[in-house]
Amino acid sequence: MTETAKTTIDQSEVDRFSAMAAEWWSPTGKFKPLHKFNPVRLAYIRDRACENFGRDLKSSRPLEGLRVLDIGCGGGLLSEPVARMGASVVGADPSEKNIGIASTHANASGVPVDYRAVTAEQLAEAGETFDIVLNMEVVEHVADVEFFLSTCSKMVRPGGLMFVATINRTMKAAALAIFAAENVLRWLPRGTHQYEKLVRPEEIEKPLTADGLEIITRTGVFYSPLQDRWNLSKDMDVNYMLLAKRPNLS
Repeated sequence: MTETAKTTIDQSEVDRFSAMAAEWWSPTGKFKPLHKFNPVRLAYIRDRACENFGRDLKSSRPLEGLRVLDIGCGGGLLSEPVARMGASVVGADPSEKNIGIASTHANASGVPVDYRAVTAEQLAEAGETFDIVLNMEVVEHVADVEFFLSTCSKMVRPGGLMFVATINRTMKAAALAIFAAENVLRWLPRGTHQYEKLVRPEEIEKPLTADGLEIITRTGVFYSPLQDRWNLSKDMDVNYMLLAKRPNLS
């Protein structure tokens, strides 16, 4: 198969999330875990971006002037708050329903986000480039992880960053992120994640470094029932985030 014929889209995954599209912005609905997860990932994105681009963390719009891609944006749970930080955000998702929900919510909230029902490969083929690519909770739902990550990495500008968040393929993750989350706690609808589609850190790092990016930081993320919130952790056995950077041109 030629590279131009390849696709990152797993249509069954697109259909699954399209069917739940109306619930994206309900903090008690089927996307409740992402609403709970948002504060820790937004803080991680803000802090690392400010560090990389020399921005003031205390500013109300610390990402002003930066162009950001939120790939697989869903209903816009990340796109909107990142846009509120001053970034020029493109929210991309292959689901027309997701983009419709995201656009309607952004318009009602008065937040400018450029939402597009497109794939990563379509954006890359159009020559789009970004200071930051957000690849959050997406890789475990695509058809070809290596091709998807390689495609996304090509859109990172020199000096730019790519954030990746996903679930590790371990027995601990199978027990906690799939069995417990979907069958016991009922945080997610059954079938949201499949063990064989979970992605190990080295499987993310390989295509990124092959395309010239450097891995800057790695961190685990865990949920504290006592605090009822997600926190950063050294334990990457279940949820984790990676940060990669394309070196500046010499």
